Amino acid sequence: MLPPPLPHQVQVLQQVLDRVSVAAADGGPPPIVVFGVDGALFDSRPRTLQILYEYADAVTSDDPELADAMRSLGIDHVHYLLSETLRECGVTHAELVRDVTSFWRERFHADDYVVLDVPNPGAVDFTCAVQEVGGGVVYLSGRDVHGMLMGTVASLRDHGFPIADVGVELLLKPDATLGTEAYKRGILPRLAGRGEVVAIFDDQASSCELARSIFPDANVSLVDTWMNEQYVPDGVAHVRDFRLL
Repeated sequence: MLPPPLPHQVQVLQQVLDRVSVAAADGGPPPIVVFGVDGALFDSRPRTLQILYEYADAVTSDDPELADAMRSLGIDHVHYLLSETLRECGVTHAELVRDVTSFWRERFHADDYVVLDVPNPGAVDFTCAVQEVGGGVVYLSGRDVHGMLMGTVASLRDHGFPIADVGVELLLKPDATLGTEAYKRGILPRLAGRGEVVAIFDDQASSCELARSIFPDANVSLVDTWMNEQYVPDGVAHVRDFRLL
Protein backbone atom coordinates (compact mmCIF):
# COMPACT_ATOMS: atom_id res chain seq x y z
CA MET A 1 0.00 0.00 0.00
CA LEU A 2 1.31 3.42 -0.95
CA PRO A 3 1.80 6.06 1.75
CA PRO A 4 -0.39 9.17 1.40
CA PRO A 5 0.91 11.79 -1.03
CA LEU A 6 3.08 14.50 0.46
CA PRO A 7 1.35 17.84 1.13
CA HIS A 8 3.65 19.48 -1.42
CA GLN A 9 2.39 17.15 -4.16
CA VAL A 10 -1.25 17.85 -3.27
CA GLN A 11 -0.53 21.58 -3.36
CA VAL A 12 1.16 21.37 -6.78
CA LEU A 13 -1.64 19.35 -8.35
CA GLN A 14 -4.43 21.43 -6.82
CA GLN A 15 -2.77 24.63 -7.97
CA VAL A 16 -2.80 23.32 -11.54
CA LEU A 17 -6.51 22.48 -11.33
CA ASP A 18 -7.23 25.92 -9.86
CA ARG A 19 -5.30 27.66 -12.63
CA VAL A 20 -7.09 25.65 -15.30
CA SER A 21 -10.48 26.43 -13.77
CA VAL A 22 -9.80 30.18 -13.60
CA ALA A 23 -8.37 30.32 -17.13
CA ALA A 24 -11.27 28.29 -18.55
CA ALA A 25 -13.78 30.70 -17.02
CA ASP A 26 -12.35 33.54 -19.11
CA GLY A 27 -13.59 31.93 -22.34
CA GLY A 28 -11.53 31.27 -25.43
CA PRO A 29 -9.57 28.09 -26.17
CA PRO A 30 -9.29 25.63 -23.29
CA PRO A 31 -6.15 26.15 -21.17
CA ILE A 32 -3.74 23.30 -21.87
CA VAL A 33 -2.08 20.80 -19.57
CA VAL A 34 0.67 18.73 -21.21
CA PHE A 35 1.45 15.22 -19.97
CA GLY A 36 4.39 13.00 -20.79
CA VAL A 37 3.28 9.40 -21.27
CA ASP A 38 6.03 6.90 -20.44
CA GLY A 39 7.12 7.25 -16.85
CA ALA A 40 4.76 10.13 -16.14
CA LEU A 41 1.24 8.81 -16.79
CA PHE A 42 2.20 5.17 -17.31
CA ASP A 43 4.42 2.66 -15.56
CA SER A 44 6.27 0.80 -18.31
CA ARG A 45 7.90 -1.76 -16.01
CA PRO A 46 5.37 -4.52 -16.85
CA ARG A 47 6.31 -4.08 -20.52
CA THR A 48 9.99 -4.58 -19.82
CA LEU A 49 9.32 -7.50 -17.51
CA GLN A 50 7.23 -9.33 -20.11
CA ILE A 51 9.97 -8.91 -22.73
CA LEU A 52 12.61 -10.26 -20.35
CA TYR A 53 10.42 -13.27 -19.57
CA GLU A 54 10.11 -13.91 -23.30
CA TYR A 55 13.88 -13.74 -23.61
CA ALA A 56 14.10 -16.33 -20.82
CA ASP A 57 11.70 -18.58 -22.75
CA ALA A 58 13.81 -18.19 -25.88
CA VAL A 59 17.04 -19.31 -24.17
CA THR A 60 15.62 -21.98 -21.84
CA SER A 61 16.88 -24.95 -23.83
CA ASP A 62 20.38 -23.50 -24.36
CA ASP A 63 20.92 -21.84 -20.98
CA PRO A 64 18.36 -22.91 -18.36
CA GLU A 65 20.35 -21.26 -15.56
CA LEU A 66 20.16 -17.87 -17.30
CA ALA A 67 16.46 -18.39 -18.02
CA ASP A 68 15.73 -19.15 -14.37
CA ALA A 69 17.72 -16.10 -13.27
CA MET A 70 15.71 -13.80 -15.54
CA ARG A 71 12.41 -15.35 -14.46
CA SER A 72 13.33 -14.47 -10.88
CA LEU A 73 12.89 -10.78 -11.71
CA GLY A 74 9.84 -9.05 -10.28
CA ILE A 75 8.31 -5.65 -10.92
CA ASP A 76 10.36 -4.01 -8.15
CA HIS A 77 13.59 -5.19 -9.80
CA VAL A 78 12.93 -3.18 -12.98
CA HIS A 79 14.91 0.07 -13.20
CA TYR A 80 14.98 2.93 -15.68
CA LEU A 81 18.21 1.56 -17.19
CA LEU A 82 17.93 -1.97 -18.54
CA SER A 83 21.52 -2.72 -17.51
CA GLU A 84 20.58 -2.02 -13.88
CA THR A 85 17.58 -4.32 -14.20
CA LEU A 86 19.76 -7.12 -15.55
CA ARG A 87 22.23 -6.61 -12.73
CA GLU A 88 19.41 -7.50 -10.33
CA CYS A 89 19.51 -11.09 -11.63
CA GLY A 90 23.28 -11.30 -12.06
CA VAL A 91 23.44 -10.60 -15.81
CA THR A 92 26.45 -8.32 -16.21
CA HIS A 93 28.60 -9.80 -19.01
CA ALA A 94 28.83 -7.10 -21.69
CA GLU A 95 28.06 -9.36 -24.65
CA LEU A 96 25.04 -10.89 -22.93
CA VAL A 97 23.75 -7.47 -21.87
CA ARG A 98 24.01 -6.32 -25.49
CA ASP A 99 22.10 -9.38 -26.69
CA VAL A 100 19.29 -8.91 -24.16
CA THR A 101 19.17 -5.19 -24.91
CA SER A 102 18.79 -5.86 -28.63
CA PHE A 103 15.98 -8.35 -27.93
CA TRP A 104 14.29 -5.81 -25.63
CA ARG A 105 14.65 -2.87 -28.03
CA GLU A 106 13.02 -4.78 -30.90
CA ARG A 107 9.89 -5.26 -28.80
CA PHE A 108 9.69 -2.37 -26.33
CA HIS A 109 8.61 0.20 -28.93
CA ALA A 110 5.71 -1.80 -30.32
CA ASP A 111 1.91 -1.75 -30.03
CA ASP A 112 1.68 -5.33 -28.80
CA TYR A 113 3.77 -4.55 -25.73
CA VAL A 114 2.80 -0.96 -24.91
CA VAL A 115 -0.68 -2.15 -23.90
CA LEU A 116 0.96 -3.91 -20.94
CA ASP A 117 1.73 -0.57 -19.28
CA VAL A 118 -0.35 0.40 -16.24
CA PRO A 119 -1.35 3.92 -15.15
CA ASN A 120 0.68 5.50 -12.39
CA PRO A 121 -1.26 6.23 -9.18
CA GLY A 122 -3.80 9.01 -9.61
CA ALA A 123 -2.99 9.56 -13.30
CA VAL A 124 -6.44 8.70 -14.68
CA ASP A 125 -8.32 10.68 -12.04
CA PHE A 126 -6.12 13.74 -12.41
CA THR A 127 -6.25 13.94 -16.21
CA CYS A 128 -10.04 13.53 -16.02
CA ALA A 129 -10.16 16.29 -13.39
CA VAL A 130 -8.23 18.61 -15.72
CA GLN A 131 -10.83 18.01 -18.41
CA GLU A 132 -13.73 18.39 -15.96
CA VAL A 133 -12.60 21.88 -14.87
CA GLY A 134 -12.37 23.01 -18.48
CA GLY A 135 -8.80 22.19 -19.48
CA GLY A 136 -7.41 20.74 -22.66
CA VAL A 137 -5.31 17.58 -22.31
CA VAL A 138 -2.26 17.08 -24.51
CA TYR A 139 -0.35 13.80 -24.37
CA LEU A 140 3.17 14.50 -25.62
CA SER A 141 5.30 11.41 -26.04
CA GLY A 142 8.54 10.17 -27.52
CA ARG A 143 6.63 7.13 -28.79
CA ASP A 144 6.42 6.97 -32.57
CA VAL A 145 3.31 6.95 -34.73
CA HIS A 146 4.17 3.93 -36.86
CA GLY A 147 5.11 1.57 -34.06
CA MET A 148 3.03 2.71 -31.09
CA LEU A 149 0.00 4.79 -32.09
CA MET A 150 -2.58 2.01 -31.99
CA GLY A 151 -1.31 0.56 -28.73
CA THR A 152 -1.14 4.00 -27.10
CA VAL A 153 -4.70 4.89 -28.09
CA ALA A 154 -5.98 1.51 -26.90
CA SER A 155 -4.13 1.84 -23.60
CA LEU A 156 -5.43 5.36 -22.92
CA ARG A 157 -8.97 4.31 -23.85
CA ASP A 158 -9.03 1.07 -21.90
CA HIS A 159 -7.71 2.65 -18.70
CA GLY A 160 -10.19 5.54 -18.77
CA PHE A 161 -7.97 8.46 -19.75
CA PRO A 162 -9.62 11.26 -21.77
CA ILE A 163 -9.22 10.38 -25.45
CA ALA A 164 -10.98 11.11 -28.75
CA ASP A 165 -12.73 14.14 -27.25
CA VAL A 166 -12.82 17.90 -27.76
CA GLY A 167 -9.69 19.47 -26.32
CA VAL A 168 -7.74 16.20 -26.14
CA GLU A 169 -4.71 15.67 -28.36
CA LEU A 170 -2.14 12.89 -28.69
CA LEU A 171 1.23 13.91 -30.12
CA LEU A 172 3.72 11.20 -31.08
CA LYS A 173 6.96 11.31 -33.05
CA PRO A 174 6.44 10.98 -36.83
CA ASP A 175 9.68 9.00 -37.12
CA ALA A 176 11.14 6.50 -34.66
CA THR A 177 14.67 7.64 -35.50
CA LEU A 178 13.95 11.19 -34.34
CA GLY A 179 15.32 11.84 -30.86
CA THR A 180 12.71 12.51 -28.19
CA GLU A 181 14.32 15.73 -26.99
CA ALA A 182 14.62 17.05 -30.55
CA TYR A 183 10.98 16.19 -31.19
CA LYS A 184 9.78 17.96 -28.05
CA ARG A 185 11.97 20.96 -28.79
CA GLY A 186 10.24 21.31 -32.14
CA ILE A 187 6.66 20.59 -31.08
CA LEU A 188 6.36 22.37 -27.73
CA PRO A 189 6.46 25.97 -29.07
CA ARG A 190 3.64 25.11 -31.48
CA LEU A 191 1.31 24.40 -28.56
CA ALA A 192 1.21 28.12 -27.77
CA GLY A 193 -1.01 28.58 -30.81
CA ARG A 194 -3.60 26.18 -29.39
CA GLY A 195 -4.21 28.07 -26.14
CA GLU A 196 -2.55 29.01 -22.87
CA VAL A 197 -0.21 26.26 -21.67
CA VAL A 198 -0.93 26.20 -17.95
CA ALA A 199 1.08 23.16 -16.85
CA ILE A 200 3.48 20.50 -18.08
CA PHE A 201 4.28 17.17 -16.42
CA ASP A 202 7.22 15.03 -17.55
CA ASP A 203 9.39 12.28 -16.07
CA GLN A 204 12.65 13.66 -17.46
CA ALA A 205 14.45 16.61 -15.88
CA SER A 206 15.84 17.71 -19.26
CA SER A 207 12.32 17.82 -20.75
CA CYS A 208 11.09 19.84 -17.78
CA GLU A 209 13.94 22.27 -18.22
CA LEU A 210 13.09 22.61 -21.91
CA ALA A 211 9.40 23.18 -21.14
CA ARG A 212 10.29 25.78 -18.52
CA SER A 213 12.40 27.70 -21.04
CA ILE A 214 9.56 27.77 -23.58
CA PHE A 215 6.69 28.40 -21.14
CA PRO A 216 8.17 30.33 -18.20
CA ASP A 217 4.73 31.10 -16.76
CA ALA A 218 3.52 27.50 -16.77
CA ASN A 219 3.55 25.14 -13.78
CA VAL A 220 6.21 22.62 -14.78
CA SER A 221 6.56 19.45 -12.71
CA LEU A 222 8.99 16.56 -12.72
CA VAL A 223 7.08 13.34 -12.14
CA ASP A 224 9.76 11.22 -10.51
CA THR A 225 7.97 7.87 -10.61
CA TRP A 226 11.26 6.03 -11.18
CA MET A 227 12.66 7.52 -7.96
CA ASN A 228 16.08 7.64 -9.59
CA GLU A 229 17.11 10.87 -7.87
CA GLN A 230 17.17 13.14 -10.91
CA TYR A 231 18.13 16.74 -10.32
CA VAL A 232 15.17 19.11 -10.19
CA PRO A 233 15.77 22.22 -12.35
CA ASP A 234 15.11 25.67 -10.91
CA GLY A 235 11.47 26.64 -11.10
CA VAL A 236 10.32 23.03 -11.55
CA ALA A 237 8.11 21.29 -8.99
CA HIS A 238 8.60 17.66 -7.96
CA VAL A 239 5.86 15.05 -7.51
CA ARG A 240 5.92 11.26 -7.15
CA ASP A 241 2.59 10.62 -8.86
CA PHE A 242 -0.82 12.25 -9.46
CA ARG A 243 -2.67 11.42 -6.27
CA LEU A 244 -4.53 14.20 -4.51
CA LEU A 245 -5.64 11.96 -1.65
